[in-house]
Amino acid sequence: MTATVPEPLRRGRRLVPGDRVAVVAPSGIIPRERLDAGLDILRGWGLDPVAAPHVLDRHPSLDYLAGADQDRARDLQQAWCDPSVAAVLCARGGYGVQRMVDLLDWNAMRAAEPKAFIGYSDITVLHEAFATRLGLATLHGPMAAAATFLKDGPTQDHLRRTLMEPESVQVLSSPAARTMVPGRARGRTLGGTACLLAAELGTPGARPGAAGGILLLEDTGEEPYRLDRYLTQLLRSGWLDGVAGIVLGSWAQCGPYETLRPVLLDRLGDLGVPVVEELGFGHCDSTITVPLGLPAVLDADARILTIEIPALLTDR
Repeated sequence: MTATVPEPLRRGRRLVPGDRVAVVAPSGIIPRERLDAGLDILRGWGLDPVAAPHVLDRHPSLDYLAGADQDRARDLQQAWCDPSVAAVLCARGGYGVQRMVDLLDWNAMRAAEPKAFIGYSDITVLHEAFATRLGLATLHGPMAAAATFLKDGPTQDHLRRTLMEPESVQVLSSPAARTMVPGRARGRTLGGTACLLAAELGTPGARPGAAGGILLLEDTGEEPYRLDRYLTQLLRSGWLDGVAGIVLGSWAQCGPYETLRPVLLDRLGDLGVPVVEELGFGHCDSTITVPLGLPAVLDADARILTIEIPALLTDR
């Protein structure tokens, strides 16, 4: 097990009733009824959710984007830099963050107070950028207009507790979790969707590698051979050199798991680090929220990931 771990990245503060939460759409288009349903859930927690001005926009010619790149970037930056906003929650994933991430004024965002930032899937690009450019811990968690968040009570409750009672959800596991490679490791959490991590290699502000980290990996809608390609690219580039441990989440619509599992084992099993599979995060019917950028212990034999400090600061 790794003896030393980097300091945790900066954290925002936990939420309390009455806090304002901004909902932004950095990627795909958002149906109004799903946005309204998500805002209602957040109101039920006692929060004050506000939709960014361009959340419901549609790109004039590209029907997979929630409005123009500049508008999506402006919404995120304004929400982040607004001192009245306590957290920024993405509405959904899809595709589009890579088109807008370099339009953000990272100096202005760095000057703002840290706060909670939540999302997954295409939002992986922003998780990486917040870590490398802002030195900020983020939350790999469900999004306000995503089907899983709208339909699944446990998904909602785990995010709520992570935001408002973060000390109560530091031990993460799943009934389906299994040991792929035994062992125990300590490191700082990072990661997200495999195809986005591979796509970020060589881009401005990209993380140089996963050395010393506990790497989270999941994906959706990718054939096993494509996932082989992404993992091979991460291996060949040296990005996985020195990784301390690996936690695998869901692989929705990636073919039967018995077909995919040999690919994961073949590409990751020889790294000599503990690996846990099916921990219950990502594009699954019920998902947990996992902090990124914080020190954690992975016990692959017990199939548990323990975040060593709360995801958000608990003093107000």
